[in-house]
Amino acid sequence: MTATTDGSTGATLPPRAAAASETDDTDITAPVPTGADEAARRAVRRATDHLLARQDAEGWWKGNLETNVTMDAEDLLLREFLGIRDETVTRAAALFIRGEQRDDGTWATFYGGPGDLSATIEAYVALRLAGDEPDAPHMAKAARWVRAQGGIAAARVFTRIWLALFGWWKWEDLPELPPELVYLPTWLPLNIYDFGCWARQTIVPLTIVSAKRPVRPAPFPLDELHADPARPNPPGPLAPATTWDGAFQRLDRALHGLRRVVPRRLRRAAMNTAARWIIERQENDGCWGGIQPPAVYSLIALYLLGYDLGHPVMRAGLASLDRYAVWREDGARMIEACQSPVWDTCLATIALADAGLPADHPALVRAADWMLGEQVVRPGDWSVRRPGLPPGGWAFEFHNDNYPDIDDTAEVVLALRRVRHHDPERVERAIGRGVRWNLGMQSRNGAWGAFDADNTSPFPNRLPFCDFGEVIDPPSADVTAHVVEMLAHEGLAHDPRTRRGVQWLLAEQEPDGPWFGRWGVNYLYGTGSVVPALTAAGLPASHPAIRRAVSWLRRVQNDDGGWGEDLRSYRDPRQWRGRGASTASQTAWALLALLSAGERHSEAVERGVAWLAATQREDGSWDEPYFTGTGFPWDFSINYHLYRQVFPLTALGRYLHGEPLAHRAQSREQPARAERGAVLAEQRPAGA
Repeated sequence: MTATTDGSTGATLPPRAAAASETDDTDITAPVPTGADEAARRAVRRATDHLLARQDAEGWWKGNLETNVTMDAEDLLLREFLGIRDETVTRAAALFIRGEQRDDGTWATFYGGPGDLSATIEAYVALRLAGDEPDAPHMAKAARWVRAQGGIAAARVFTRIWLALFGWWKWEDLPELPPELVYLPTWLPLNIYDFGCWARQTIVPLTIVSAKRPVRPAPFPLDELHADPARPNPPGPLAPATTWDGAFQRLDRALHGLRRVVPRRLRRAAMNTAARWIIERQENDGCWGGIQPPAVYSLIALYLLGYDLGHPVMRAGLASLDRYAVWREDGARMIEACQSPVWDTCLATIALADAGLPADHPALVRAADWMLGEQVVRPGDWSVRRPGLPPGGWAFEFHNDNYPDIDDTAEVVLALRRVRHHDPERVERAIGRGVRWNLGMQSRNGAWGAFDADNTSPFPNRLPFCDFGEVIDPPSADVTAHVVEMLAHEGLAHDPRTRRGVQWLLAEQEPDGPWFGRWGVNYLYGTGSVVPALTAAGLPASHPAIRRAVSWLRRVQNDDGGWGEDLRSYRDPRQWRGRGASTASQTAWALLALLSAGERHSEAVERGVAWLAATQREDGSWDEPYFTGTGFPWDFSINYHLYRQVFPLTALGRYLHGEPLAHRAQSREQPARAERGAVLAEQRPAGA
């Protein structure tokens, strides 16, 4: 069978996915592979050995977190702006950036994706800093493509901010972001806590940058990147005032006018307040929130306020940036946007336990010890909306006490429940704190977001400044599913708060069966998260929602037996939903859903298991160049290098052994245990 090609992008749909009807509910008719059980056992043994070998001596796992070259380009631009760029780092970064260029001269934001204008501009500028001449063939090809797409004027705001720092763009042609924003009370729209935590950490320092409008003289011009160098920024149309876009365009114009009349004392006070806000949120290792962009903008903001590079805050911040660098064997240097040790460690623990590793295995106990030490036991920004809630969550990164993650907390609890620890009382206290915190972070609609409760204001996304990715943190099906699954396994399946989460999930199902995936690609991730949660919470496999999900997964299974979904499903779900080249992680997500729905002996499961076993490498790993994670759907994509290891191992383990905590979900004794853990958490010191 010949694959179908989407002429607009050059991407190909796997034969089965391209041919599958949206309404076809027939099962795949290919013969069932033989020996699936033995193949699964062999794959589990090899994958277990591979994963155990990757554990750090302290107990954690961490795979590389691959995004796109804007991280590397902006790192070089930061160093150029601060005057600390050196040849070693520049050469290594340029080597990586050149290696990511596509044949058409562009840079994409995910593997196999289309060229992205902003990423291409930033990569081009970084290579100019590294000494690549504009008439070099690879540079000229990139510049031609940029001009054809509208040039710098068509790039996103963040790209043009970077160019404005060097005089390649005019500050007055950028949206205004006044530092007085920090004074807005929490009940007023567009206060900083209306933004998601990742946006909040970036916007506060950028208010200082926007107020200062610094320009470091550029080392070269960029005329070749303008569609019309004589008119680099032709004014665009003004939307009608009766529309939201028109209203916010006029608000931005008013803010530009306001900067000319705002009292200097007020502006200086606002910038100092913003600086204190930034410094108070610097983590012990010098980073901000454990992610790279806020660190970059915070360093620029503080530098503009007079913090020299020798100041302890600046020294620690610059040192933290170096920890985002991954040096490859070929001498190239890749920048991670973030690091995911807590997430990777809880997922690896679940995978190994579900694969049959004894609950008291030293590797699992070490992992549990490390996770217990990572629990966040002090309030953070989340407490602005939940001031009376005691802390108890887990973050995503090594150091991030300000922004624990609701998703990570749920999965850590599920991981800890799989380990037979030598100090069970300590585990119960930690789990009690985590369960209590997750319950307290439930939003009014019964669901859960990733970092904050009720972070659903419609206004931040309307700002002209916010033209890239999500800037709010509304509840999502995948996060809500993980919390519901955890609560069910804690014996709280019948708790009214859990039932509200279940009802929200049922209402969010797409008519043809899947669920949208906010933090993973896409409907396969959402469905692979929700179905196990619903069955853990007591929905029978015969429930109509479960049957619709099973039917959809059967319809989108590829001819090779695997499952895959391209990131284009965020832009064009009708064409791409559940469709793409088979990947190890996405095949595992589909299998987790089907197994939890009682499809252990189905043809679809057997073929999926066979695909995982057949595509495993000799060393026990799987290859997966495709990006199956998201920071922002479509706008910022992630290849979690450990996903290809942990999720297949989990799925194969459950295929062989079942779900190890299934018996706990309906236990009548568990509510008492969960409550007892919370009581213990209150009686003992937070760090005990």
